[in-house]
Amino acid sequence: MASLLYYPVYFLEGCVALTIGFYMLSLILPRAAFVARSLASYLSLLLCAGFGVITSIAFSLLGHGQSAQWAVGRSFKYVMALTTGVRFKIDDPKNILGKTRPAVFIGNHQTELDVLMLGCMFPKYCSVTAKSSLRKTPFLGWFMSLSGSIFIDRASKTDARAAMAGAANQIQKKQQSVYMFPEGTRSYSKEPELLPFKKGAFHLAVQAQVPIVPVVVANYSHVLNVKDFVFNAGVIPMKVLDPIDTTGLTTADVDELCKNTRDLMLKELIALTAKARGQSVSEISAANNHPSVAKTSGTDMHVAA
Repeated sequence: MASLLYYPVYFLEGCVALTIGFYMLSLILPRAAFVARSLASYLSLLLCAGFGVITSIAFSLLGHGQSAQWAVGRSFKYVMALTTGVRFKIDDPKNILGKTRPAVFIGNHQTELDVLMLGCMFPKYCSVTAKSSLRKTPFLGWFMSLSGSIFIDRASKTDARAAMAGAANQIQKKQQSVYMFPEGTRSYSKEPELLPFKKGAFHLAVQAQVPIVPVVVANYSHVLNVKDFVFNAGVIPMKVLDPIDTTGLTTADVDELCKNTRDLMLKELIALTAKARGQSVSEISAANNHPSVAKTSGTDMHVAA
């Protein structure tokens, strides 16, 4: 039986050696850094997901299950800083992340690296939504299930509405916040852009009568660009915007709430990226032909992974 444990150990040792080898090769071939940091990221995620399973069980037994994702997220933050050199710098002078509870936190969705972004900013007593297929993923799916993640079947609007009702109930009863990506999928954009917003997060906030807290991350295609095989170390700026009150709003207000929030986030995304690049807002807006009024999607009730 003990001999069976050797196989995963050998596998991990091989992956670590391969990662180090690609890091060394990147001194000669820059694109090797993409492979090295990709391997390092997946190893870091696997390590922290395994840690998350244990942490979720321990925290649940101690009555602090709602903080499990926060604790594991912070561990991923430090492991990734060590293994890849990538960090997110949070601008939150009003301590909104620490003081606003419960709330529906929303953010722009760029690449797989947004998992690290969540690890850096994730507030206590908060959970994420995820596509239902992730539930069966070893370690990561186990951790997410144990720590209270809300799984959504995006192919079924009926299940999505039921999940929304359950999430609203959990928010109200347990004072549990939720983080969602209203774009619904990663944009992989080289420039500061937002995909059309789906409205699940806004319906949830209105149903639970809790504020929406937008979190905007500057475009970081210079750090990770999957299509061009770019993966560099770097510090990525992000900003927490003021909470948007939903008290007294109804389903009839969701369209306008979604549109206004997207407009606000797009404006901040352009400004934050311009500052990070040392450019003016007008330069970026002109180069990318951003309209003055952003468009939202239709009446889609699906939510983000």
